[in-house]
Amino acid sequence: MRRRTVLGGASLLLMLTAGCATKNYVRNQTTPLIQQTNELEDQTAANHRNLQDVDNRSTQGIQQAQSAAQTADQKAVAAGQSATQAQSSAQEALNHADSLESVVSNLDTYHQVADAQVHFAFNSDVLTRQDKADLDNFAGQLGNTKSYILEITGGTDSTGNKDYNYQLSERRAENVAQYLATNYNVAPHKFYLIGIGKDVEVASNRSASGRAKNRRVEIQLLSNSQQNANQAPNTSGQQGMVHPNQPPAPTATQTSVQQQ
Repeated sequence: MRRRTVLGGASLLLMLTAGCATKNYVRNQTTPLIQQTNELEDQTAANHRNLQDVDNRSTQGIQQAQSAAQTADQKAVAAGQSATQAQSSAQEALNHADSLESVVSNLDTYHQVADAQVHFAFNSDVLTRQDKADLDNFAGQLGNTKSYILEITGGTDSTGNKDYNYQLSERRAENVAQYLATNYNVAPHKFYLIGIGKDVEVASNRSASGRAKNRRVEIQLLSNSQQNANQAPNTSGQQGMVHPNQPPAPTATQTSVQQQ
């Protein structure tokens, strides 16, 4: 009995020893594999991060290149628009200076019968009492003139923006035409208006008196009638149209206004 117990204990010890040896063996064999697997996973993760970083930088580079190209395109377009606007402004100035001459030449051969000028305060398009009296004087020529048109040209001094001066000169011309149309029943097709702004000087803009002369509207009475061509203009004793509240107008030789 005792011998069996000893043998049983020895067998159990042997089995335990064999089991421990097997576990150590397995551990020794699998540990390097686990380490390699972990290293591979770490390397894979690092490679993935690197690829993402390269992809992000590539995307950013592409976006920056596209943005730079778009900016260059926009600047090129803006430069083209500026050049077009400059050319348009230059052409507009030429048109303001030439359009009335073209209109008149297309209508027929006109000759001047009478002329007048009215002048305006700085930055104003309002007709003064004296301006209206001078226009009444000038309108006395209309009744005796056949086949006429009225060439009305507004101008400004050199102060201020070019486009604003065009608008101001046009308003001045329009107010003169409105006064003549309202008070003397001049038909709309008789008027040819143009605002030349500061493009054409009649006096130097370097002095106050010169600028005052440039703030003007010039009115020309033009006719293509042979009768008017053969007849000396401004004949004394003419009985033309008069303002309802004005006496008969004097001759056209007295109509030119040089208001300062």
